[in-house]
Amino acid sequence: MTSFIAFLGTGKGTWGHVSRLMNEKWDNIFLVGNNFARKFTHEKKFEFIEIDEKSSVDVIKTIIVGSLKGKINDTEVALNIVSGDGREHSALISSVMEAGYGFRLILLTKDGMKTL
Repeated sequence: MTSFIAFLGTGKGTWGHVSRLMNEKWDNIFLVGNNFARKFTHEKKFEFIEIDEKSSVDVIKTIIVGSLKGKINDTEVALNIVSGDGREHSALISSVMEAGYGFRLILLTKDGMKTL
């Protein structure tokens, strides 16, 4: 199995999108978001990585890399960036690469989970 990492922003409908993807089989689930996103709940266990969206991309990246380090035993992760903005996506993608993981972008379609 693979670990799932998603950005959890405050956009309408995106929490439902991420929640449904969490229902797939994953080794670990990591959600990245701000203090507001910390309110998100799900029946599956996940680790929440809190960032301050006003911080620089470098600071956000450092927080994410530090939070992922040593917690994923695979070489690839499933990454979802349907939620959040470009700055946050850049920090997340850069963090995953700096931590040494390959990634595949995933999203939910009317036919289920799809890898891009």
